[in-house]
Amino acid sequence: MRKTDNGLPQGSRGRIVMLVDNGVHGDSRVQKVARSAAQMGWDVILLGRSPDGKPRRWRLGDARVRLLTVPLTTKARYQVRRAPLRRPLAYPPGPVIAQRKREVELRRLKLTTLRAKLAAADRSRLVSRGTVLVTKVVYGVANRWVRVRLSQTESLAEARKNLAGPIDRFAVAFWEKAMGKRSWRQLDPMLWDYELSFGPVIDKLRPAIIHAHDSRMIAVGARAKLRAQARGRDVKLVWDAHEYRPGVGHSNPRRHVAYCANELEFVPYADSVITVSEPLADLLIERHKLTTRPSIVLNAPDVAWRDDAGEAPPKLRDLCGITDDTPLLVYCGVASAPRGLDIMVEALPMIPAAHVALVINNHGTPYVRKLVARAKALQAGHRLHILPYVDPYQIVPFLSQADAGVHPLHHTLNHEIGVSTKFYEYAHAGLPIVVSDVKLMTETIQQVGNGVVFKAKNLADYIRAVYNVLDDPRRYRAAYEAPGLLDAWTWARQARILGELYDELKPRTLA
Repeated sequence: MRKTDNGLPQGSRGRIVMLVDNGVHGDSRVQKVARSAAQMGWDVILLGRSPDGKPRRWRLGDARVRLLTVPLTTKARYQVRRAPLRRPLAYPPGPVIAQRKREVELRRLKLTTLRAKLAAADRSRLVSRGTVLVTKVVYGVANRWVRVRLSQTESLAEARKNLAGPIDRFAVAFWEKAMGKRSWRQLDPMLWDYELSFGPVIDKLRPAIIHAHDSRMIAVGARAKLRAQARGRDVKLVWDAHEYRPGVGHSNPRRHVAYCANELEFVPYADSVITVSEPLADLLIERHKLTTRPSIVLNAPDVAWRDDAGEAPPKLRDLCGITDDTPLLVYCGVASAPRGLDIMVEALPMIPAAHVALVINNHGTPYVRKLVARAKALQAGHRLHILPYVDPYQIVPFLSQADAGVHPLHHTLNHEIGVSTKFYEYAHAGLPIVVSDVKLMTETIQQVGNGVVFKAKNLADYIRAVYNVLDDPRRYRAAYEAPGLLDAWTWARQARILGELYDELKPRTLA
């Protein structure tokens, strides 16, 4: 392919560099955005983070994908210094901990050697019993002291992991108050590691547009934009907000506050914001004081991919080993406790004819192992099927063999304000949908009539909802016959919105 003087393919509309903090596989929205932009004539390079530290490259349609290594090694100050107020006897961070453990083992070895010599003392007189006794006392005291300090060190590590103590709460509150949206520098400087890996690559690629996906990448994109402008290049920044960051939460309260602050500092540099729903757009306007309403790009499936992919999807029922007349409930997506998959397993004894297929990408996690163990304990292990992801273009025909799609979310802020990708995938597969009573998807079900809502975490109500759709599936499938409904829920419609946005943003080159 011929290239222009600035390194772009001949006839390209310009270069878009997309940024995402994952390995791209499994993130259908990111894949669809990259693929669609490339189809529009843009030179698209999607930069992601390698999950195993190994750089990789491949093509996604006409888009190029590069996974970068991001060593997350930068530590906050509290992680590399002692904590005399909380654990005064704890060892300082660093190699001294391993050294002290090794010294304990060496003392044990020396004492064993002395005892062996004592056993031979009657013959060789090499060592006295008194020497062994003194050594045993000295070593015992030393080892006890080390064990006490190691215990405090381990206790401190656990406390630092949970960060729930009064000193930790005070530290978070202090830095948040003292530094505001810059507090992430103290609370989680590891965020700089993304800059060290992504920044130089973006600068070398010289994009016209930077499309930053979700929270952690907005800072990387904003700094790259500022550097380009300082060198006389006009670069536009798009922020694609997949979720509402304050509503996501984190097991580490320092990190949660840091992520929120980091986002607050750099969103003002975005030239345009896109997101997944109107309620989320309202929250972003309020939180970031946006003067222009974000564009809404739904998490709709790209059903057109089936036409040019070539490879047929696997048969869902064949993978489950069941016949066409066996009731089959399916869930696709990430498996985690807030997704509420437990209820699908717990209901198996009460829906004895049905099988459950979980199409997930995190098979080996403790949560998934717990689901499998629970199904076996309920004498229903043979009716729970853990299946891998299929390619995005295959997902709709793959799911279509099920009898119903299930989305049993728990109540969290982000679950209330969005309609997930799987909801639209279920719809295009023609499936009745069983969904918990999270706000926006409940409103959509009530408006369209394509499924049944149940009370989140309520087993009896979930069973009622499942039987409703299994007893009369045609009633809910008929909703998809409404003129224009499924067309509005396609990626082709969303890609047009993206295309118009990119055309508006295409920058001029600064003198």
